[in-house]
Amino acid sequence: MKAKTKFPAQNGANFYATLRQNVNADFASRNLSIHANGLMWLKTFIFLSLFIVLYLTIILADLNGITLTFLTLLLGMVCAFIGFNICHDAIHGAFSASKRTNKTLSMLFHLVGASPYVWNITHNIVHHTYTNIPGHDEDIEIAPGLIRINHEDKLEPHQRYQQWYAFPLYGLASLSWVLRKDYKKFFQQRIGARENIHPKIEYFNLFFFKFLYYGLFIILPMVVMNLHWWQVLIGFVLLHLAQGITMGLVFQLAHVVEETTFPKPDENGNMEEAWAEHQMRTTANFATQSPMAAFFLGGLNRQIEHHLFPKVCHVHYGRIAVIVKQTALEYGIPYHENNTFSSALVSHFRLLKKLGRPAVV
Repeated sequence: MKAKTKFPAQNGANFYATLRQNVNADFASRNLSIHANGLMWLKTFIFLSLFIVLYLTIILADLNGITLTFLTLLLGMVCAFIGFNICHDAIHGAFSASKRTNKTLSMLFHLVGASPYVWNITHNIVHHTYTNIPGHDEDIEIAPGLIRINHEDKLEPHQRYQQWYAFPLYGLASLSWVLRKDYKKFFQQRIGARENIHPKIEYFNLFFFKFLYYGLFIILPMVVMNLHWWQVLIGFVLLHLAQGITMGLVFQLAHVVEETTFPKPDENGNMEEAWAEHQMRTTANFATQSPMAAFFLGGLNRQIEHHLFPKVCHVHYGRIAVIVKQTALEYGIPYHENNTFSSALVSHFRLLKKLGRPAVV
């Protein structure tokens, strides 16, 4: 049984106390809510409208193959954007002060083929607590045995080329998620060091909403579209390739780049640093000055602010980032940031290349 990892260090604890005080004071001085504003609701309307229009057009309109393929790929990207912008905040309880509103919007996660209940465990509870800790944070386990992102993992000969084949594998991540990952995570004995014990209703929810999703995206298209069954399945795969590559790149660029670390607890399960400083060392921002990234990525390009303040709606991250960066500077704590998406991508590529080779002594 894995020992429970703890963050007992007091060194660095003052950083987070000061930071929270500064951020809370900023919201109070501006008389602002930490939850959704008008922009957030506008984004929600836009992405859900795009989803509905694309889905109905694909299954009801008589389109040629090229147009159908393009719209299917676009729908896959929109599904990822719904996950980033709406569901992610809602599951964290950051979208609204109303638990009912958050619960309702979190259910939209089923539209992208994923279980909000399982995500809450693997992401909110485990990943946000044990970020980048090997053996605990299963969010960083990308195709174990195929992709190596930690020096502690066994180096396999084929991983010499992982910087090239990793990106196509990211495209398969969404397909694996909808067909395999949620079931595996739900029924395995533990996620990291956390024992899995589920309410009975969640057994029903898992299968009911999965089969509802299969009905909407496989069975219904087979019934109403003028296509062969195998053509519908190809479309389903294309949808998830687009969704998977969009999700995979965004999540990897936040934690698996050259600047971030993958620390281990000591023999007693204790981490060397306080929790907040640990988050700063294991997380990186990218493309923070890009309006496009800010609109489409749901604040996931400002992963530092998200990890420190997961209950704050992502539309506020740009403003509080100034406070986080300044406070980190005052306490001598690193603030990792790649200026552009492309520079983060290059950093991720270089790290994969480095980890695909024996460590230089």
